[in-house]
Amino acid sequence: MVALKQSSLLGGDGTNDDALFALIAQDIETQGYSIRPTALRPELASSLLHHQQNMATDNFKSAGIGRGQEYLENEFVRTDEICWINGDTAVGQQWLDWNAHLQSSLNKRLFLGLFSFESHFAHYAPGDYYKRHLDAFKGEANRVLSIVVYFNSNWSANSGGELVLYQDHFDKEGIKVVPLLGTIVTFLSEDFPHEVLPANRDRYSIAGWFRVNTSKAQKVDPPL
Repeated sequence: MVALKQSSLLGGDGTNDDALFALIAQDIETQGYSIRPTALRPELASSLLHHQQNMATDNFKSAGIGRGQEYLENEFVRTDEICWINGDTAVGQQWLDWNAHLQSSLNKRLFLGLFSFESHFAHYAPGDYYKRHLDAFKGEANRVLSIVVYFNSNWSANSGGELVLYQDHFDKEGIKVVPLLGTIVTFLSEDFPHEVLPANRDRYSIAGWFRVNTSKAQKVDPPL
């Protein structure tokens, strides 16, 4: 199946975030994932794209796998580059505020206990990819819900770079999501393997994760 450009129930303008958040919650509750084409507010999507494209290249680093001391670059798994979002710019803070509202809405509707959020810009140059993987492993209870938002205009079938979201480990076909400007994808991090197919042009997005609080004595999570 392919998730193509289509009109959302919000008419694609995204002006009513509460209504959008309710739809995302409904999707998560009924099927574990949500694909909302062109649903992010156009002004926020455009601002994030403009900011990402105009950032200094040395702000980005080769992506890897793992966190903290366990972080490891692995070009067999992924070849994209990333820049973490910490709210030190106005548009970055707008993005974090938007997700704080989404987090609050999902907690009220689904009782997920989402505690914190982390995210980064991602740039895939032509030929870059991210092979099939999970964002969290069963029982670790760290990343609970994943979110990806895309910032690519005039993306055609020949551009490649689709996200492929698999229903489970046995699914070989998956759902292909075209990375169109403003498209929002959310899914339960432990339940849906996924990959990014190689793109034929520069591909821009944000990936983020809502986490629960798993802090224990002498261990802070997320790490500082």
